Amino acid sequence: MSDQRQVEVKTISKGETLPESDGFLGGRLRLRQSIKGYRAGMDAALLASACDAKPTDRVMETGCGPGAVLLSAALRRPLATFTGLELDPTALALAKDNIALNDLGDRVQVQQADISQPFARLKLSPFDAALANPPFFDDPSALRAPKPEKQAAWMAEGGLEAWTTFLLKSVREGGTITVIHRADRLADLLALLGPKAGSFQIRPIHPFADAPAKRVLVRALKTGKAPLQLLPPVILHDRDGGKHTPHADALLRGEAALEWV
Repeated sequence: MSDQRQVEVKTISKGETLPESDGFLGGRLRLRQSIKGYRAGMDAALLASACDAKPTDRVMETGCGPGAVLLSAALRRPLATFTGLELDPTALALAKDNIALNDLGDRVQVQQADISQPFARLKLSPFDAALANPPFFDDPSALRAPKPEKQAAWMAEGGLEAWTTFLLKSVREGGTITVIHRADRLADLLALLGPKAGSFQIRPIHPFADAPAKRVLVRALKTGKAPLQLLPPVILHDRDGGKHTPHADALLRGEAALEWV
């Protein structure tokens, strides 16, 4: 689901089951991930780079996993506070470990939550901003069944609608929702968010300049009324050697951010 070439895996010790990765933000983020489960990569880095939280903003990420997006965004936005929601207890434990590993416990917290349940049950105040990288599939027949340990990351129980419903309830009026998803689900994403959100801004993400977009970053404003804007695309690789473009490399290293209008 994600390009993982930017993630360098190092074994901590013999028999260790939680490798540490220095591939995020040029090594500024220390991240331990499950060896067998879904591993964060390019999509997580791009979503974090799209977080435009202002000082004092409260930001939520749904399905935070071990915290790649959550912690990357927190390092990029040092005056905002972050809350990650995660259903899987193993991923939740990893996220807590990674918060401590990066000394971010004063601004970042995580808690167990099921996005198929109403946001109100969490007894949290609506957030200023929400980030999400929903599972890319909701039809088991659409792909070969993933390994059990990767099932939750690939297959969205309740479909994309469950995620968008939860996101819309989780932010205040005027709050932002930023999602990275498959480009071929853009119409569905806009339709599901559209009744209660607007002011859409879309950034296509292309593997190469001459190739169709595989991903889209979508930012919406709850109760927003401005016309939809299609922003300049992100090009990930050069055809010459397949290396990251200078822009993509700067985003991955935390030296640039994806700006919104």
